[in-house]
Amino acid sequence: MREYNLFISHSWNYPDAYEGLDEMLKKAPYFYYNNYSVPMDKAITIYNKQYYNVELKNKIRDKMKHCSAVLILAGVYASYSDSIQMEIEIAKELGKPIVAVEPWASDRTSIVVKQSATRIAKWNTSSIVGAIKEVCQYE
Repeated sequence: MREYNLFISHSWNYPDAYEGLDEMLKKAPYFYYNNYSVPMDKAITIYNKQYYNVELKNKIRDKMKHCSAVLILAGVYASYSDSIQMEIEIAKELGKPIVAVEPWASDRTSIVVKQSATRIAKWNTSSIVGAIKEVCQYE
């Protein structure tokens, strides 16, 4: 059975959505993946903003280069997040497909994330897993 290497983008300010997505994927039948995200307990704690951005970018690139796809939660907050913008840029630079995941019951979503996406998935297991398998089928 194939294992997918995934980078799941998330905002430190909205950990519930990330955790919910991670749990959903863990429970998906016949779907196995390795999570290459930067976990909250390993967050970078550097206070010099310029150095922080360089360090964060390097850490994201190091994680993302091993991935089959990048999942980005398309909540409206993503449009205003510098780190999510950075993740989109790195994914494009590395040629990684992006799956935008629309949060459950959301009226508004991030146009920035959806325009960058290779595929857009709804907030349910079959939609997300189907999108991952679709964008990874030619790798």
